[in-house]
Amino acid sequence: MFPTLRLSKALTLGGHINVRVLRDHAKREAFAAAEQTRQALRYIAQNTQLPLLQRTKAQVELALMDSNTRRMKIKNRCVTTGRGRGILRNFRICRYQFRLLGKAGDLPGVKKANW
Repeated sequence: MFPTLRLSKALTLGGHINVRVLRDHAKREAFAAAEQTRQALRYIAQNTQLPLLQRTKAQVELALMDSNTRRMKIKNRCVTTGRGRGILRNFRICRYQFRLLGKAGDLPGVKKANW
């Protein structure tokens, strides 16, 4: 009765998967695919030794690239819940999950402070 959603390849995201996590995953893949091209164009655009026409063409190509290929579009998300705020970079989890896992002793080197 309902059409089933079929993904062409298996996603190995782990943890909680929602639309925001999938969108962020797609942005990360787009960034990784276009990173070398973007770096080359940025180098050409910023190199003052090259002719102005060539530098301008590189700037136009950079402007026409998909916006998801920019590093700033990638958001750090919690790997267990998918939450986008309060993320601890070293552990890649949100502060609440950090508290729960640290209290349970599941994070190596982390324990509740007592004084």
